[in-house]
Amino acid sequence: MTLITHTDRASFHHTLRPGLHNIATRLRIACIQATTKAGSGHVTSCCSAADIVSVLFFAVMHYDPQRPDYVGNDRFILSKGHAAPLLYAAWAEAGLLQHAELLELRRLDSDLEGHPTPRLPFVDFATGSLGQGLSVAAGIALNAKRWRGNGIRAYALLGDGETAEGAVWEAAEFASDHSLNNLCAIVDVNRLGQSGPTRFQHQMDAYRVRWEAVGWHVIVVDGHDLGALLDAFDEAGAISEKPTVILARTLKGKGIASVENHEGKHGKPLPEDEATQAIQALQETFLDHAPQPFIPKPLSDETSAMMPKSSAQRDTIPSSGEEKPIATRTAFGDAMVALGQIDDRVVGLDGDVQDSTRMQKFAEAFPDRFVECFIAEQNMIGVAAGLAACGKVPFAATFACFLTRAYDVIRMAAISNANIKLVGSHAGVSIGQDGPSQMGLEDIAMMAAQPNTVVLYPADGTATHRLVQQAANHRGLVYIRTTRGTTPSLYSDEDTFMIGGSKILRSSEYDQLTLVAAGITVSEALKAYDELNEHGISARVVDLYSLKPVDRPTLVDCAHATHGRLFTVEDHYEHGGLGDIVLASLSTERVHVHKLAVREIPRSGKPDELLDRYEISAGAIVKAVRDNLRM
Repeated sequence: MTLITHTDRASFHHTLRPGLHNIATRLRIACIQATTKAGSGHVTSCCSAADIVSVLFFAVMHYDPQRPDYVGNDRFILSKGHAAPLLYAAWAEAGLLQHAELLELRRLDSDLEGHPTPRLPFVDFATGSLGQGLSVAAGIALNAKRWRGNGIRAYALLGDGETAEGAVWEAAEFASDHSLNNLCAIVDVNRLGQSGPTRFQHQMDAYRVRWEAVGWHVIVVDGHDLGALLDAFDEAGAISEKPTVILARTLKGKGIASVENHEGKHGKPLPEDEATQAIQALQETFLDHAPQPFIPKPLSDETSAMMPKSSAQRDTIPSSGEEKPIATRTAFGDAMVALGQIDDRVVGLDGDVQDSTRMQKFAEAFPDRFVECFIAEQNMIGVAAGLAACGKVPFAATFACFLTRAYDVIRMAAISNANIKLVGSHAGVSIGQDGPSQMGLEDIAMMAAQPNTVVLYPADGTATHRLVQQAANHRGLVYIRTTRGTTPSLYSDEDTFMIGGSKILRSSEYDQLTLVAAGITVSEALKAYDELNEHGISARVVDLYSLKPVDRPTLVDCAHATHGRLFTVEDHYEHGGLGDIVLASLSTERVHVHKLAVREIPRSGKPDELLDRYEISAGAIVKAVRDNLRM
């Protein structure tokens, strides 16, 4: 191996600078042209980071530009997603896109959207809601360091304004905890936000001390000095024990005299005449006879050339074999262990509640595939998305109510069609004495509102086992709702469950109504069924374990068979839950849907007391049915 001396490296950098200058200039020109043609876009935010991206893409990152999903590539996350035109221009410069395509920016028929999404093969996660990219990059870096050991590095480009987001610091602490020396963040400190100057403007020491405080190696550079940037990335690559952040002092709109470092220019494209003048001025800065920089090749020759795009069907995981009452959160823990035994892609993430969610069982069985994220739910979901982008099948678990903290990341994960599985335990008033702050009562509405998500709510241990496997096999975001208390055993190993399915547990040709329940209220509906029979009322009982997608054909059949009379019962707030899902699925039918749900902020109490008080117990169901039939 030939050692490269400091003098050799400096000489090498000197030869690179002219070509990188020309590339950065072409990137700026492309961004001006694309945003002016589109009539919208963040050209000033692109221009401040053009030198950074030039160095990264054409001197630092190891990747195959014709195979953006090659597993041996270094990975880049544009956390400041509004600079999307710069990302597209870089890939056009690398040869993956045609330069003419850049002029299709923000068109309905183009994948070059205003902020990047994984419709493009070089985008791992949709960005644009600021503060999330570092978590995703940390997940990618963790995968490379812990499981692959292939030298892959992850880079995340952040804006200075987004470092005000708490999620950034959740990610920064996580990366430090895990000594992710293969992670490099670059903060484009261009001083100006959307509505005015950022908090610290160009006070670089203010940024430095914050990153150093959370355990990062910090390098402060002039973000328009190509040589300084090259040196900084070399230094980052040599750090062996901690992640590195490069704080790049830049000017917003750099290279465009009419807007450079001016307030009030955020998100505003140049008018055509101003764009023409700016492009002409930039063209005059091109350096003659500059050598074209090269793109460093991937360091590893992976046997599997592309990232997995779907989850392969795996063997059936065994159930616990115990037909006795069990909490579905406990069944989830057992199912995770069984799943982990047959699928080494499965990893578990926790938000410091593993003993409650029962993720602890997986952590004990597979400590090398478990990631403790502590009380930082936003980062936990972002890291899960980064792991999923690398082919893992991550299950991230916490209390259902605490997932609300991470809802913006969940929203972006849904836009990204990220292959992550979320598990929310301690749902509903049935958790008992802990009170309303711990009761997930809005989670079904929250998860079902997102596109292409699956929402599952098993009622017993067997259903939980089967649905955990269905979640692992499904490509995309899945939410599983589990309960704290035990529920009776309803199913055997012969029963099958599928996404989009349901189970009719009681029925006859004389049924007067249908009771639709899910999770813990299924057993309440079955108890109500028995009591209604004593009153001469025959009811059909449906376990709607798949809330999204919902089994509409079965609901329609039940509605037709029971005179269009349905009662839904759920341990969830009234709006957006099971009742609304059933009502929406039957909107074209002549039906009457009577919703039993939690209609006020609950109190602490024993589970049975709370089910009664908020009228979702068996007794409340019976009363509602009898009162309705008397009408």
